[in-house]
Amino acid sequence: MSLSLMCISHSPLMGFNEPAEGVREEVDALFDRARAFVSEVDPTLVVTFGPDHYNGFFYDLMPPFAICYAAHGAGDYDTSADEFVVPEHIAAGLAQYAVDHGIDMTISRGAELDHGAVQIPETVLGGITKYPTVPVFVNGVAEPFVPISRIRLMGQVLGDYLATLDERVLLIGSGGLSHDPPVPRWAEATEAQRAFLLEGRHPTPEARAARQAKTINTGLKFAAGEADIQELNPEWDNAFLDVCESGDVTAFDAYTATQMTLDAGHSSHEVRCWVAACAAMRSAGPYVTRERYYRAIPEWIAGFGAFFATTA
Repeated sequence: MSLSLMCISHSPLMGFNEPAEGVREEVDALFDRARAFVSEVDPTLVVTFGPDHYNGFFYDLMPPFAICYAAHGAGDYDTSADEFVVPEHIAAGLAQYAVDHGIDMTISRGAELDHGAVQIPETVLGGITKYPTVPVFVNGVAEPFVPISRIRLMGQVLGDYLATLDERVLLIGSGGLSHDPPVPRWAEATEAQRAFLLEGRHPTPEARAARQAKTINTGLKFAAGEADIQELNPEWDNAFLDVCESGDVTAFDAYTATQMTLDAGHSSHEVRCWVAACAAMRSAGPYVTRERYYRAIPEWIAGFGAFFATTA
């Protein structure tokens, strides 16, 4: 049994908007190191923690988190629409252990997961069909948000179960850090936007292309200082990375949803995926940092970070 950890920011704009000179090469080198890390730890099981951006989970029923017994990609932003290879007996064991230990766990037997859950596994694993994988959805977009302490406890309990398996488990957290992309929010939404937020599944190709074009264009405007969205916050991002690196996962409990939005943008809540992954990793004991990376990349509307760890 072993656990290893990889948390990396995603951005759907990586494949569309060119960042400042040298940044592309720097991030490509990071992903090369990520793939080398995967080869080194040689997982027999992957557990991913990823968000959604109203492509698979909507306000008709929005859980705070869910273990997926079966899942496929939404195919947005040119990411994979393949089926994850989910070992259902492990997913079911995780869910049963969670509810037995005080976590009100939701399950899905047919989740549709967008770039938030697909892009990083696809990039670092060589595709989402390469390894047995249990995807765990973590809501990082739709209010209201449960306290971070509940996300930490959920991750901790899942880590406790994973530590009992005769597997080399790679935990992947995808999301964050500070960013405020143009995702509609219920409180300010128009009637048409609310209809989409309620049950906007499977848009037409034209509707999906228009939605994606808006985000791509916002990234270009943001880099030029012309977009009306919240600025990235490198100070907040690096303070969060400090907590990840410290191993003191209970320190995440001090984060509140209201302050996170004010400090780091409406989509900073995606770091809940990192919190769950770090807590799962810490449940196996102290860990050591293998990689820490950070750069603010406005063209991708991303405080872009990475954190890898193995057991001490």
